[in-house]
Order: sequence, then C-alpha cells, then structure tokens
Amino acid sequence: MPEVSISVGGRDFSVVCQDGEQDFLIQAAELLNAEAAMLGEQLGRMPETRMLLMAGLMLADKAVGLEDQLRSLEEKNLSQEAMIEELNTRPAAGGAVPASDEASAQLAEIVAEAENIAEVMDASAG
Repeated sequence: MPEVSISVGGRDFSVVCQDGEQDFLIQAAELLNAEAAMLGEQLGRMPETRMLLMAGLMLADKAVGLEDQLRSLEEKNLSQEAMIEELNTRPAAGGAVPASDEASAQLAEIVAEAENIAEVMDASAG
C-alpha cells in the first residue's frame, strides 16, 4: 500500500492508502488544509485536534449542501425527462397528427367525393 505525505494545519502526516487513491487523498488533504488555514486566520491559534475537528465539520457542512443541491437537480432532471416524454407522446399542435402520404391521399379522395355529393345535391335542389 502506498504511503502519502500530506500537510494539514502546518503539520505533516504520513498516510497509507489503497493503490491508485493517492491523488484523491492529496486533494482531500488540500481541502482539509485550506479549511484549517481559514480557521487559523479567523480564530488564531487553537489546539490541533479542535482545528481538525472544526475543519472537518466545515467540509462536512459543504458536502451536505452539495448533496442537497445534487438531489434537487436530480429531481428537476427527472421532472424534465418526464415532461419531454409526455411532449414526445402528444399529437402535434392543434391535435393534428402528422399525416403520411397515404393518409393525405385518402383524405384528398374523401374531399373530392364530398364535393361531388355537394354538386349533385345542389343540382337536384336547383
């Protein structure tokens, strides 16, 4: 197992991790160190354990906020996917279904027949 040297709150640590997780561990340590540095600037010197606890809690708070945002975005995504699916299954605007060439031809025949019937009725009525 690889051993990684990290620095948090001005103190160096050697941490063992799974092979391939070194970069993740270094990034996580950098986040923790940034929070610890911010605490040091705001609150001054404090015991190491308290500083690490506070920095960890601040990161956990950010993680919870991000999880809430992710959940909200996932719900919004599902809602939009459902809306897209509904729109894809609806007929075209005005309730009309796009006609095929065959349907258009049949409709033209019906219109021609209706016009012939109307002419015959007009001729017999007149």
